[in-house]
Amino acid sequence: MIIDCHGHYTTEPKDLHRFRKDQTEAVKNKTALPPRAGLKMSDDEIRESIAGAQLKFQKERGTDLTIFSPRASGMGHHVGDFAVSQEWTAICNDLIHRVCTLFPKNFIGVCQLPQTQGESPTSSIKELERCVKELGFVGCNLNPDPSGGYFNAPPLTDKWWYPFYEKMIELDVPAMIHVSGCCNPAQHTTGSYYLNADTMAVMQLILSDVFKQFPKLKLIIPHGGGAVPYHWGRFRGIALDNKKPELAEIMGQNIFFDTCVYHQPGIDLLTKVVPVDNILFASEMVGAVKGIDPKTGNYFDDTKRYVDGTANLSAADKQKVFEGNALKVYPRLKAQIEKQTRGNA
Repeated sequence: MIIDCHGHYTTEPKDLHRFRKDQTEAVKNKTALPPRAGLKMSDDEIRESIAGAQLKFQKERGTDLTIFSPRASGMGHHVGDFAVSQEWTAICNDLIHRVCTLFPKNFIGVCQLPQTQGESPTSSIKELERCVKELGFVGCNLNPDPSGGYFNAPPLTDKWWYPFYEKMIELDVPAMIHVSGCCNPAQHTTGSYYLNADTMAVMQLILSDVFKQFPKLKLIIPHGGGAVPYHWGRFRGIALDNKKPELAEIMGQNIFFDTCVYHQPGIDLLTKVVPVDNILFASEMVGAVKGIDPKTGNYFDDTKRYVDGTANLSAADKQKVFEGNALKVYPRLKAQIEKQTRGNA
């Protein structure tokens, strides 16, 4: 199988956006929040929104399965209080479950979390358990910066996060470290904020002993690992200067990068310096870059072309990147594939 570990529902039915706008305005104006019962999204609307976008690209690009989560920039953890985030998160996760029910052979769910500025990560445990145990989700997106661009949360290596890590390990699910929309005008959401957060997360992790505390913790750093593969010598040198092991050893069975890198030289470098066991295929479609590269005539986010085209990976290596590593990093994935396929044979 060709498993894309990083897809977001960015083509949602229009009424979801109407609801979120009304919810955000209510928070701003301190008025009554809109009722969830007023949100109307039919199965036909969902089918149409997927068929002309994600499903179309799966078929055209030769991928089989997308590990699918709500729109990352839409998580909006800086909007409102925990109750607002909890309501919005449940709505978005339930929508992903509907997509997976309608297209069981093409999508498997990953949840967003009801994180809020200053709110302990323990508050997100209940929703994680619901999504894993009741909805069949295989992982979560964990936001290291619920402030939306001001980076005022404790580092990922702080004990503040430990109870959530313990629950992840208990449920046998990984987390993709993924920020949401940016409200800091100094940063572009997908062009700088995402990559800044990815790089920050890796820097925190490589100077810590968090994986000695949690040897079974699995974290995916998206967007090709931020700046790390492209400044590998810098990060490797900093680790060694601080009496830490080699960078590849630190990553081990704990840190993984995806292939959301939108040109061939980037994938070539990623696959040259990062151990193949720590790379997961992903495209982020339909996501940060939706257009066609005028130099190649292909979509920028058709990352399978770049993985197929690199000389750095053998056929066995590509099998790991496309399938084997995802099954390893998402321990619940194989059983969920079988369950969804069997139930809709």
